[in-house]
Amino acid sequence: MRRISDGCNWPKRRRRKLFPAVFNPELNLSLSQDEMALRAALRNKCVLSGLLSQRSSCSSHGRVFASPVLAAQRRNNSTSPKIDVDFDQSTGVAVMRLQSPPVNSLSLEFLTELCIGVEKLEMDKSCRGLIITSSQPKVFSAGLDITEMYGKSPERCGEFWRAVQEMWLKLYGSNMITIAAINGSSPAGGCLMSMTCDYRIMADNPRYSIGLNETQLGIVAPFWFMDTMKNTLGHRTTEVALQLGLLYNPSEALKIGLVDQLVPEDQILTTAKQTMTKWLAIPDHARAITKSMMRKPTIDKLTSNREADIKYFVNFITKDSIQKSLGMYMEMLKKRRG
Repeated sequence: MRRISDGCNWPKRRRRKLFPAVFNPELNLSLSQDEMALRAALRNKCVLSGLLSQRSSCSSHGRVFASPVLAAQRRNNSTSPKIDVDFDQSTGVAVMRLQSPPVNSLSLEFLTELCIGVEKLEMDKSCRGLIITSSQPKVFSAGLDITEMYGKSPERCGEFWRAVQEMWLKLYGSNMITIAAINGSSPAGGCLMSMTCDYRIMADNPRYSIGLNETQLGIVAPFWFMDTMKNTLGHRTTEVALQLGLLYNPSEALKIGLVDQLVPEDQILTTAKQTMTKWLAIPDHARAITKSMMRKPTIDKLTSNREADIKYFVNFITKDSIQKSLGMYMEMLKKRRG
């Protein structure tokens, strides 16, 4: 029987940074009753083990009680409106499915739920690996939600950008083995999420695409987007890709190293689980320390400049010229759908 460390003993400043939307009642997010209860508990420093054991027996450096049924099945599920987590304790591997129709856009609500889900898994030392995939057909994630950046107040834009930072920090700095099972297109923020993972498997479908295409929208990718891609592809390939806002089909992505493997779409999750067993064969401490040493300089660069990065983003995204570009892009999307 295991208990969860619910985060109630963390300093208030840390909890605000980890879950910015949890402590901001003005965001008026549409939440499930369980999610509202969870966030209220965090605010009020309540004991979460009873609530969390109903939703998931995954957590992070602390522990959770599992019901007799879950203990027998050795499988635990945690479902929020936009994130579904299936954790198999017998293998130590969790599968996180993105389920925010139609295209898994990274909204503030979505990012907050994702961060909470990853935090809970990270805190459970029995959870060694995480596979991220999509429940939506033909798309992994379409990237940042444009509506979070268009016509919003500076305060809301700042909250949104902090959540984007938090998503990246949690995944790029995770001690778990992380594999992206990219079963659809993955532009912009979806590509960023994929690149945070240790290994990327993409469906071999020429209709799918992946890349950081921010410049095509009149947006500039921040330095930590750039650094993540540069760490993955090298300087020159990244420079060309970012300036032109290139999107690559699966075979092109494999050629430049943006993804590591291509498989038929119906085999992608099976392949991800098979690949995970190879990574699980490596002692966790050696692998995690190596990963940390490789990624620490990039992570430190953001953590020491978070507030400046948020300020820059807010000042940039609220400019009239940028708002006009975003508005034109949204009109173009409406016409396509029409």
